[in-house]
Amino acid sequence: MKAFLTLVLILLFGAVALAQKTTDYGKVETFQMDIVLDASLPVSHNSGQIEAAKEDAVARLYKFKNTRVKKALTFTTKKNKPKLA
Repeated sequence: MKAFLTLVLILLFGAVALAQKTTDYGKVETFQMDIVLDASLPVSHNSGQIEAAKEDAVARLYKFKNTRVKKALTFTTKKNKPKLA
């Protein structure tokens, strides 16, 4: 009964505290900006040709950070492999 009464009092005081908060934002000041319209098209002067890559490389995408480091640290040697007795 004591726990129930404590919970009810906490909720009641919390509701009263929320009801007492009044926020007065006042009047919002607005300002007007001028607009400049530009109808020209951007011109590019690139005359170079796009060359295809001569080298076939494999790109790896790792999902987690430091994956390369963890992979390098978990190397195994021939002596680490278990042997049948």
